[in-house]
Amino acid sequence: MKKILIQFDTDSHPSVFDRVVAVDAGVDELFSYGGIHPDNVTSLVHGAIFTRGPADLKNTSIFVGGSNVVEGEKLLAKVRKAFFGPMQVSVMMDSNGCNTTAAAAVAVAGRHMTLKGAEATVLGATGPVGFRAAQLLAREGAHVSVVSRTLDRASAAVDSILEKYPSAKLRAVAADTSAEAESCCRSQQLVIAAGAAGVCFLQEGALSRLSNLKLAIDLNAVPPVGIADISTTAKAVDHSGTICYGALGVGGLKMKVHRLALQNLFEANDRVLDVESIYDLALQLVARG
Repeated sequence: MKKILIQFDTDSHPSVFDRVVAVDAGVDELFSYGGIHPDNVTSLVHGAIFTRGPADLKNTSIFVGGSNVVEGEKLLAKVRKAFFGPMQVSVMMDSNGCNTTAAAAVAVAGRHMTLKGAEATVLGATGPVGFRAAQLLAREGAHVSVVSRTLDRASAAVDSILEKYPSAKLRAVAADTSAEAESCCRSQQLVIAAGAAGVCFLQEGALSRLSNLKLAIDLNAVPPVGIADISTTAKAVDHSGTICYGALGVGGLKMKVHRLALQNLFEANDRVLDVESIYDLALQLVARG
């Protein structure tokens, strides 16, 4: 029986990126729909679950994507609400690459250092990727500084993570300038920059001034990058004693994680791949070397 992946994209045109990855992951048939939102998705989900018997539904899966992460989360919730009893299929949400990117970044960090007890800062931590990276670092037991331009937003992100990990060591920090961002990173061992495209948190020369920093990961590939001292292609490059990764340096693992997650969908009909389960797959890939 053919493996069918149904792509629900909140944008008007389904993501070409996500479609290419799906093909490379080995799906037999790809059905792509754009302009999908909670009010028009239920009938499409029913089309997915009523066409095959329960024993064969593992061969059908749903991917929720698009550029708007908040809308993607709402769409995922509505998709799951349309399931009942054995009539369900596995589903993955990765709007704007938020889950696979964050999972790859934290898995890369774990290659180079023990995350438990590490002093870590996430710049742009209230964005879709940054929030998830902070969440995964908290899961690993790091002491995480959650940095945003406003303290209110940083505090809200901390509260949200604490709901899932009540014993997590977190602090909310506001930084509205590059000087303030650099100040947040003093005494830190790990920094992940996950801001919006074109936002530079740490100006040129900052890494040489952060003497305690062991690892720096910049997830922005659009100039100006988030950490000026790190090129987008950097992969385990030493800069002033700090191991550095750029967006494309992390991108190789991110792509492997994305493909593996899609393949994982077809192993059962009841899987929900969110950032936690996708991170577990990233750790598997890292363990394999």
